[in-house]
Amino acid sequence: QVQLVESGGGLVQAGGSLRLSCAASGRTFKSYAMGWFRQAPGKEREFVGGISWAGTNTYYADSVKGRFTLSRDNAKNTTSLQMNSLKPEDTAIYYCAARGSGLISGATIPRNVDYWGQGNQVTVSS
Repeated sequence: QVQLVESGGGLVQAGGSLRLSCAASGRTFKSYAMGWFRQAPGKEREFVGGISWAGTNTYYADSVKGRFTLSRDNAKNTTSLQMNSLKPEDTAIYYCAARGSGLISGATIPRNVDYWGQGNQVTVSS
């Protein structure tokens, strides 16, 4: 069992930066691929980025590539999403995700995720 607790997010102007963090409980954290999804009002939850269990491979949606960076610290059971050059279209609720078997990549659909964080609002004003 893994519990995910998110922090960070908030309101920022376009072009600004925010950092989301996700703290996981459980001793098996390092065996899980981690990632982030987001959901804007009236839209489906979509993949943002994923990182392998060892942190050696990362995957990003085309819409955030070059602006967002994923990292993880298995010693601290945390994963983070650094978001730079934010745009109004990045406004959404962001969810931390954990998957025990397989990657979290652009091919991952939400129902394949094993655990979710509570969600954190990110609002980018123009």
